[in-house]
Amino acid sequence: MTKILHMMAACLVAMFIVSTQASAAPMMGQSIAVKAHVIPVAGGCGPNGWRGPYGGCRYTPYYGPLPGGYYQEAPVMGNGCPPGYWRGPWGHCRNTPYHGNLPGGGWKP
Repeated sequence: MTKILHMMAACLVAMFIVSTQASAAPMMGQSIAVKAHVIPVAGGCGPNGWRGPYGGCRYTPYYGPLPGGYYQEAPVMGNGCPPGYWRGPWGHCRNTPYHGNLPGGGWKP
């Protein structure tokens, strides 16, 4: 019985020594300010997005004065698709039937 008590006492002393050396948090605060690794982009709306009057994200092709004093320039040219493509009914770039692969396996530039 005394062996078990001595073993338990030794374990408690060892746990006390180990726990006093390890500290989960430093006693004093950090003197160096750490910046966050998150960079806010476009008010959190992502590319080409902006905040509307009620705080929601908008992706409309609006140009002119924006909230917050920003200004969106008018589009210069093109429809945003590669050459030979056009905007489909849902806004996706589509290839015209006269360019690319043909049904018979041929190719027309």
